[in-house]
Amino acid sequence: MEPQARRAGRPPQDASRRLERAHRILDIAGDLILRWGYDKTTIDDIARRAGVAKGTIYLHWRTREELFAALLRRERVEMLSQVRLRVAEGPGTLRDLLGLLASELLRRPLMRASLLGDSEVLGKLTRLKRSSGAAADLPTGFETYLGALLRLGALRADLTPAEHVVALASVLYGFLLVPQMMPEGYALPDERLAELLADAGSRAVEAGGPVPAGNARAISRATLEFADLAVETAQRKLRASLGSEEPGKSGTSGASGKSVTGPEKSATSLEENAT
Repeated sequence: MEPQARRAGRPPQDASRRLERAHRILDIAGDLILRWGYDKTTIDDIARRAGVAKGTIYLHWRTREELFAALLRRERVEMLSQVRLRVAEGPGTLRDLLGLLASELLRRPLMRASLLGDSEVLGKLTRLKRSSGAAADLPTGFETYLGALLRLGALRADLTPAEHVVALASVLYGFLLVPQMMPEGYALPDERLAELLADAGSRAVEAGGPVPAGNARAISRATLEFADLAVETAQRKLRASLGSEEPGKSGTSGASGKSVTGPEKSATSLEENAT
């Protein structure tokens, strides 16, 4: 019996080529949104610049909002992956983590716009984020991480968990917002701003005095585990946005097409926060 002929129509799309095309579309979308803003960037604009049909984009994402969510998720993976690599170099304190997060945020305009709800970039998405409470999302496992630091004597015991979070969030948002309001003569380089942010944040919540050597090692492990978990969760969400979720897969491609490596070990000692 002769094999049945394959049905005519569109040839099957190789998964790697499909993923490469999705990243190319996201590259174009990111460039246009930063240039024109979300409200003025259409699917037609993105398709034309990417050299694909409009319908091809809808094969990846059903709406423009879903495409933009995928773009932000990719930025988050790349940002957290860089932070994780630097955290692994040690010593891995809260101060180090704050400085690394601030430094990466400051050099990524889409992430900064998302965090601050920049209406010039995000347009109507700013209102959606505020109405849903998404603008106040904390990184996965952050509260659990702070709890571990508190038990290890690294944080002020006179503050409640909520006060630790509010103090750190206030420092972060303040250092990102205030420079935009200052006269030109007060502008600081991003790296210096990140250093000041880390210093202010750590002074606000960290306990005074040195911690025992054993606790210092445990703090470093807790910081790395938090970074591992944050990357792991961000990667999973990105894979879902790209339609490439596969069991056991821990990495994905970044904007450059290079692999974004996943955590070297599972962060089993931290609970996953549903963000």
